[in-house]
Amino acid sequence: MPFEFKKCPIEGLYEVLPKVFGDSRGYFFEVYNKKEFTDAGLSMEFVQDNQSASSKGVLRGLHFQTLHPQGKLVRAVFGKVYDVAVDLRKNSNTFGKYHGIILDSDLQNQFYIPKGFAHGFYVLSDTAVFAYKCTDFYHPEDEGGIMWNDTSIGINWNIESGITPNLSKKDTEHPPLYLDKDYFDINGNWIG
Repeated sequence: MPFEFKKCPIEGLYEVLPKVFGDSRGYFFEVYNKKEFTDAGLSMEFVQDNQSASSKGVLRGLHFQTLHPQGKLVRAVFGKVYDVAVDLRKNSNTFGKYHGIILDSDLQNQFYIPKGFAHGFYVLSDTAVFAYKCTDFYHPEDEGGIMWNDTSIGINWNIESGITPNLSKKDTEHPPLYLDKDYFDINGNWIG
């Protein structure tokens, strides 16, 4: 099997570890294989691939789409990032909780985040190239966000002491998580 699928503490999240074949010439691995993912219970369909490059200290997030929620398979193509998913499924036992994984291009590990989660990442290496497959198309009019440093969530972003993360203007203006608000149902469909 070319993948190991590790369930994370929050239901629906998976760390995906591909089998990497390497020698003195370099390496090869499968990034995605529909049959392997389906056999592991992940039967999503991806419709769009995205890629970004960022420098150390850049923090992107926490983002989600409302009427067109996206499941995402994310990875660091180059470098290292701390990747975070926040559960926004109102009827979930882990609503408002987060799980984070260090994605490292040396390990080639990936993180699957289903619909119903806010997502963000912080760049730990000097530079990072970040790629992700999405289950729905990007709809700019459909964007939502949660404050990256919301104390009710309490994300430890692995930010070095004395460093201020570099955020876009938009990411500094997201509201906090409203614990009494309905965001998504347990299946990741918008109900807010």
